[in-house]
Amino acid sequence: MTSDDGPPRTLADHVAPALTSGAAFFQAPYHPATRRAVAALAVGWVWHLTAGLALWILVLVSSGLVPALGVGVPLLALGLLLARRFGTAERARVARQTGVRLAAPQPGPLPTSRSSWSRLWAPVRDDRAWAATLYAFLGLLTTSFFFATATALAAGAVAAVVFAAVGRGSGLAQWSGLPWPAAVGGAVAAAVVLVWTAATLAQYGSYLVVRLATVLLGPSAAEVARARLVAAERETRVAEAAAHTAQERAVALTESRTAAVSAADTERRRIERDLHDGAQQRLVALGVELGVARRLADKDPGHAVAALELAHREIKETLAELRDLVRGIHPAVLSDRGLDAALSALAGRSPVPVRVEVAGDLTPASPAAQAAAYFVVAEALTNVAKHAAADLVLVHASVVRDGGPARLRVAVSDDGRGGAELSADGGLTGLRGRVAALDGTFELDSPPGKGTRLTVEVPCAS
Repeated sequence: MTSDDGPPRTLADHVAPALTSGAAFFQAPYHPATRRAVAALAVGWVWHLTAGLALWILVLVSSGLVPALGVGVPLLALGLLLARRFGTAERARVARQTGVRLAAPQPGPLPTSRSSWSRLWAPVRDDRAWAATLYAFLGLLTTSFFFATATALAAGAVAAVVFAAVGRGSGLAQWSGLPWPAAVGGAVAAAVVLVWTAATLAQYGSYLVVRLATVLLGPSAAEVARARLVAAERETRVAEAAAHTAQERAVALTESRTAAVSAADTERRRIERDLHDGAQQRLVALGVELGVARRLADKDPGHAVAALELAHREIKETLAELRDLVRGIHPAVLSDRGLDAALSALAGRSPVPVRVEVAGDLTPASPAAQAAAYFVVAEALTNVAKHAAADLVLVHASVVRDGGPARLRVAVSDDGRGGAELSADGGLTGLRGRVAALDGTFELDSPPGKGTRLTVEVPCAS
């Protein structure tokens, strides 16, 4: 049962508020619920007195004829089919007049075979059709009693008002045996009581009709239990699917975290190796050359100048190595000018021709996402230069929004020999770990002889 107006309420609050609220009781004679109740009782009484009574008589008579060699079975089947239609019409009437929508029951049982007898007997096995027939009888009794009683009480109230208005001039006051003021006061009080009683009874009668319709015209208790069971099973399946997804997500996060830690450790070892084998050795050689220049400054100025020139060259080469090393950690151009310029700088340093295409604005992507995209492109261009034998590389970058959170997408494709694979200790494997740590996707498509395409997507809010 649902209500058409306002927030969800109980059935009594909506149909018969005079029974549940003191304020609504005092407003009963002019409350909207009373007008709805009187209209529902009046129309329901006429409807039950005609269609309901005819249905009840048809089912009752045909049921009595069934023992007579089954003569009444076709008539009973027809009556029960009509009972289903009666229930549908009554639910629509109740919804129209009271604003309470009732759930429809499940369709009746199907014939067990193709025989005529099975088709005739199927409506007889329909418990909801029998319930609708019972409702037709009980609804007639309920609407008749409450409509007649409320009408009689309202008529009594009108009579009391008429007595108070014209009783003195017509001699009714003497008939009552009371002084005229007392008779008028009593008549007015009686009219008020009768009006309040009639309004309250009308609401209560409408409430009983709706309750009967809910029980007899709606789904059976077994249907409600099955529906609840199906809903519970559906919720269970949804919860199991969510738990399975969460478990897979936890496994993926664990793997990506492990890969990210491994990639970070590998990168740290590379930096240590580069510093030890490159810059550190050059700085040691620089110290030696400076020491030689200091010792020869007075004795052999020519050799001292040569040593200083060699030291100067070592300083420049060391600075170049440190710049390359810092660029491998985090390029300055990426922080200063953004991913677009950083990709163009990578393309300019590549020995293979590279065309960079940037669609739209890339600034919505976070610094972590842009850094991941930069290093993916850098590693991909390095691999192309070493292994692909390509003539052209295309780098495409864009921020995609297809109904979900914005993502930074970078694709690197070449026209080389293809056949690229992710090796356990390769650079792309480490980059895949970095992308996975940012909850991104890493796809490598490299059929032999047809070039290689590497596509990476990283959430912009990474």
